[in-house]
Amino acid sequence: MDETTSRSPGASHATVGVVIVAAGRGERAGRPSDGPKQYRKIGGKPVIARTIEAFRKHPSVGPIVVTIHPDDHELFVEAVGGLANNLIAVEGGATRQDSVRLGLSALREAAPEKVLIHDACRPFVDAALIHRVIEGIGEREAALPALPIAETLKRADGAATVAATVSRENLYAAQTPQGFPFWPINAAHQKAHRAGKAGFTDDAAIAEWAKMPVRIVQGEPENIKLTWARDIQMADQRLSGAMFPDVRTGNGYDVHSFEAGDHVTLCGIAIPHSKKLCGHSDADVALHALTDALLATCGAGDIGTHFPPSDPQWRGAASRLFVEHAARLVREHGGRIANVDITLIAEMPKIGPHRAAMAAVLAEMLAIAAERISVKATTNERLGFVGREEGIAAIATASVVYPGSLPE
Repeated sequence: MDETTSRSPGASHATVGVVIVAAGRGERAGRPSDGPKQYRKIGGKPVIARTIEAFRKHPSVGPIVVTIHPDDHELFVEAVGGLANNLIAVEGGATRQDSVRLGLSALREAAPEKVLIHDACRPFVDAALIHRVIEGIGEREAALPALPIAETLKRADGAATVAATVSRENLYAAQTPQGFPFWPINAAHQKAHRAGKAGFTDDAAIAEWAKMPVRIVQGEPENIKLTWARDIQMADQRLSGAMFPDVRTGNGYDVHSFEAGDHVTLCGIAIPHSKKLCGHSDADVALHALTDALLATCGAGDIGTHFPPSDPQWRGAASRLFVEHAARLVREHGGRIANVDITLIAEMPKIGPHRAAMAAVLAEMLAIAAERISVKATTNERLGFVGREEGIAAIATASVVYPGSLPE
């Protein structure tokens, strides 16, 4: 039987199935007497229950299979409570790879088009990440949530002495849930099992071995895996309200004068006008202010630090490159952009007709919802250089939430 295309006769059809891997022992997470980490409580609720709830709440998710250790049936039922009636619990294998294979087999009757495979000890997965992974899955393509490596990497020799510094360019840290077309990944797991291929550290690696393309989608810094006892302690503190949230606000201001031209570029939108703004790049005053606001939240200098106007490579450059660079730095520092607010100060042109388009472009640059973006405009009541229509000014504010807590 061709497992890449077959369907069970009469099976109920669901778009997205989920396999949650919870059969591990978690030796690195503390004393054995504390029990497997997936059943420990954070914020008064077991880790595994929080993970399951994140998927149960998502409107695209159908059947959920949880692979558990043969010794953990009572722990599992106690941890998930009433959720147990809506789950498929199966015993896992000796390795994570075995457990996933068995979990996929348990989904075959449901025959989902897509499947997400997730570690039970990543309880902070959110709806936006689940949606990105689902959207990234193709007919024959996998979707892997990942974050660019921010730390400097070192390779050591046998004596634990640094042998070389490794370039982190194009290197990513993989997360879960990893998404796949169901039948191809099921077939890949079965094929690896029959061939005696073991030691794959995640399911994307099996997909790669099976020549399935794996597309990287944007990961989530808060989607941490609880590995060590300290991770569980910090997660408990976070959910119990024992930590102050680290919310930072950055401000940016910029101004550009007019020169001869036929349009201005504001918030990434070209607007017909009798003049254009003068600058080394495309002179998008709003995006320049926003770049400074984002950089301010992680102490990363200002736009001139990263894109000096003396550098010819930025002549005429689209300013969205600057914003995307700043947003990437924020994410590499673990930040999540909560909202941005931009005020344009100009007598002309009128901003109102273009506000929705500006918000849509900014949402794409920042990878946040348009509802978290505010673009507004005011005049200077004919006062000063703005009032004399000699240029345009912009003020931007960005609010970013970083992991951890405020200093005492």
